Parts: sequence; structure tokens; C-alpha cells
Amino acid sequence: MKFTVEKRLLNEAVTNLQRAVSSKTSIPALEGVLIRSEENRLILTAYDLEIGMQTELPAIISAPGAIILTAKLFAEIVRRSPDEDITIDVDDRNTATITSGVSCFTIIGMDSAEFPELPKITDADTIKMPQELLKSMIRQTLFAVADSTAKPIHQGSLFKIENGNLDVVSVDGYRLALRREAINYANNTEFVVPGKTLSEVLKLLKDSEGEVEICPSRRHILFRIDNYTVISALLEGEFLDYKSALPKDKKTEVTVSTRTMIESVERVSLLITDRLKSPVRCVIGEDTVKLFCTTTMGRATDQISAEISGDQLEIGFNNKYLLDALRAAETDEVRLQLGGPISPMLVLPKEGDAFSFLVLPVRLRSEM
Repeated sequence: MKFTVEKRLLNEAVTNLQRAVSSKTSIPALEGVLIRSEENRLILTAYDLEIGMQTELPAIISAPGAIILTAKLFAEIVRRSPDEDITIDVDDRNTATITSGVSCFTIIGMDSAEFPELPKITDADTIKMPQELLKSMIRQTLFAVADSTAKPIHQGSLFKIENGNLDVVSVDGYRLALRREAINYANNTEFVVPGKTLSEVLKLLKDSEGEVEICPSRRHILFRIDNYTVISALLEGEFLDYKSALPKDKKTEVTVSTRTMIESVERVSLLITDRLKSPVRCVIGEDTVKLFCTTTMGRATDQISAEISGDQLEIGFNNKYLLDALRAAETDEVRLQLGGPISPMLVLPKEGDAFSFLVLPVRLRSEM
């Protein structure tokens, strides 16, 4: 096999594919990138048995063939290559000579037959939507995916399409994130995509009107993003009934500047560390929200103006969970709906319900 390819394109491809390379495995081939050359293109593949990623690049092919090269070393060689083009020549013993300008490396590869096949996606419908829309939906919900393995199904986000609306939902037992948008897809379906997969998909999506194709089958899902294909197993199990989890009653509603609220919570959180944990105490009055935090380091207080209707109340929150929800809002103002001092808080946009973030409160102890 022999080919010449533009360094910039190869570097970008290998950098992206490295994230789907297995770092701890008993199968040496999974620590590498499979490179196949055919006609006028290169096909590069990485697969860690959970996520598979593949891309195609234009190249000048002198002799077709295939080889597996260790991903970490190959990526460093490509990144540090001095010339704009890179030529790779592979002999019949899987020894690859990588040349760029005056730089030359000779490294040992592996037989391409040792690389496992990616799962085949068959009988799958194709859901098409703008890249920027999917990127926004994942970004606003990924933060609430569970880290714990207590309920594996919640280590992913639910995609539920019903009557032309797509809901993307994440939940981790302390909070819930829901984003809803109308899409052009007639069927009703639902599936749960691992958070790890969505994190990689998010990195490939662009803020553009270009389309992304989503092809879910019974056990796997495929994303086509420009010249990249991402394949992943789906999660199985019973996802939380999120519609019934959202509170229906509200006794208090606060409309506040998102940035002002974030800055206030960040200020009073300066006394909170990994070792010194304490809730942020919110006292909601007539037209102000007062924030307090007390740890063994001291006490912090702050106050912000807000539009408030309904009952006055005092409620506490984990500062990280509160900040995650506020930062994910991505709007100038938010509505905070509360049903009482021990009821979950719902974070909504000022107008409509494009997103809903549910944050559970922390029970407060009376302060002396």
C-alpha cells in the first residue's frame, strides 16, 4: 500500500478518531487506527467495541491496501510532520514508512484482518435534522446524564419522537434536563444513546445548517456528520417516565436574569470546596432573591433583583446542580417555578417550554 495525503486533513481525522480508540484492552488491534486505501480515498476507522468512528479523506493512491497503525504514535508523527503532505508506504510485512519533507519514520503495523468489524446497521429509518439544532439539544441535556452505574439506562439520553416532536431527556436522580423541538419525521420512536457517544457526536457537530443523519436500529445507532460516521450500541432498559416527573403545580415563580443569577451563585459558592460542602440557601421575597452560604470557612451573602409572583419561601440547592442548570439555559432570562421549600425547582425559558431543567432541593437545617 502507498498513498499521499494532505497533512492538515489527516491530522484532523486522526485527532478525532483517537477518541474512539481503546486505551485499555487485551486486543492490540483496538489500540490502533485501521487505514484502508482504495481508488482516490483513504478510509480511517477506530473502534473500542462501544463506539466506532470512521471517516474518508481524499488522497493520491499509488497502491491500494490496508494496515493498522498504533493510534497514539501515529497521531504524534502526523501532528509533528514538517511538510504539508505525508506519504505512507507499507510493505508486505506491515512495515510502514511515513515520509514528510525531510522527516522519515519506519514503524511496525498490524495486519488489517485483526481489526474487528463495525456493527452493521440494517432496516433503520433515517432521521434528518440540522447539525446546529442537534448540537444545541445535546449540549443542553448532556450535563444531566448519570455518572453512576446504579441504573445503567440513565447513563444515556432518551431520544423520544412523538407526533413530530423530538424530546431529548437526561436524568441522574438529582436533576432532569429536557429539550424539545419539532422535526420533520413522521414516525414515533424512542431509543437511549450512551452519554459517551453523545459527547463524541457533540464534538463533531458544527454550528451550521448542514444536516446530520441519525439511523437507529434495534440495538445500535449510526450518526452521519459530514464525512464522519459514528456507530454505537444503544442502552437497554426502562427509562424514567419523565413526563410524570415534571411538577404540575407552582406556588412561586421567579423571572430573573440568567447571567446575574449565575454570578450571584458563583460568588456565594466561593466558600464551598470538595471538602467543605454546604447548600446555597435561597430566600425568595417580594422582588429580591437573597442567597446565603455558610461553611466552617465563613459566611457569604448576596442579593439580586427579580420579578416574583406567588408565595415567599426559603429553599436550598447543591451549588453545582443549580449552576449546571442555569448555564445550560443559554437564554438571557429564565423562569424558576417552585412548589414549596422541599419541592423540585423547574428552570424554564422566559417564554415557552423549549427546555425544562428540574433540580431537586437540599433539605435545610435551621441556622442559629
